[in-house]
Amino acid sequence: MLAGVDLGGTKIEGVLLDDAGAVRFRRRVPTPAGDYAATLEAIAALHEELEKEAGARLPLGLGTPGSPSPATRLMRNANSTCLNGRPLHEDLRRRLRRPLRIANDADCFTLSEAVDGAGAGAGVVFGVILGTGTGGGVAVQGKLLQGVNAVTGEWGHNPLPWPRSDELPGPACYCGRRGCIETYLSGPGMENDHQRRAGEILTAREIASRAEAGEMRAIATLRRYEERLARGLASIINVLDPEVIVLGGGLSAIGRLYENVPRLWREHVFSDTVATRLLPPLHGDSSGVRGAAWLWKDQV
Repeated sequence: MLAGVDLGGTKIEGVLLDDAGAVRFRRRVPTPAGDYAATLEAIAALHEELEKEAGARLPLGLGTPGSPSPATRLMRNANSTCLNGRPLHEDLRRRLRRPLRIANDADCFTLSEAVDGAGAGAGVVFGVILGTGTGGGVAVQGKLLQGVNAVTGEWGHNPLPWPRSDELPGPACYCGRRGCIETYLSGPGMENDHQRRAGEILTAREIASRAEAGEMRAIATLRRYEERLARGLASIINVLDPEVIVLGGGLSAIGRLYENVPRLWREHVFSDTVATRLLPPLHGDSSGVRGAAWLWKDQV
């Protein structure tokens, strides 16, 4: 059995996988918002429940927002801000008294989809999270690629490629810069763009629903979004040349992206042909916790 926990902003999910990837047990509990100590206890309690179900002592794979700094081992870049500056790995390892592996939640999503999801069998998979933020991860031959700075796949904090004149200098980003990909391609990025251009406040889900119903202002917002997503992913293809790009997060449910974006990215990819496939996730919102469990894949 493999034990994985996905630490989210509103929920903490635990799962037991067997060595074939079948889910043997799943449990979700609320995240103690803004409370670091209570978050540690919630993760530990969930892990104890997983061990009880498995009838064995188990190492834990944990997916988190943000990631530990390779220099300080303290958490950074987490939108669950109570984690930032904390020695999460050490505190949790001491609490569990079990081996522990931690990875960014986008990395866990990517690993899940590369091992037995939409990208299974592909040599190189780029996983994308299009949700509250815009994260990413890279898997090569079913294994995570983790670089020396521990920021592999963080495409959301690069500038939007080939910006139009009306896109400059770009919206302000929480990282302190302007015009980051995340400010355009996250759910809030789409919503803010619609408000700026259409003058109305809608959620990303409402925009997609109205576009499907034929409302022109919503359609125009989605067309801008698709064209920007195509530019962003074209720059990934030019550098990484993945066989498969898998979309996750709430915006991955917009079906028209999978037809329109590959058509649009051809203009920007430095090749006479583009064989990269853009796919929805096979495991949906369960990919994060599955990927956390697969962090121990080499043990089965």
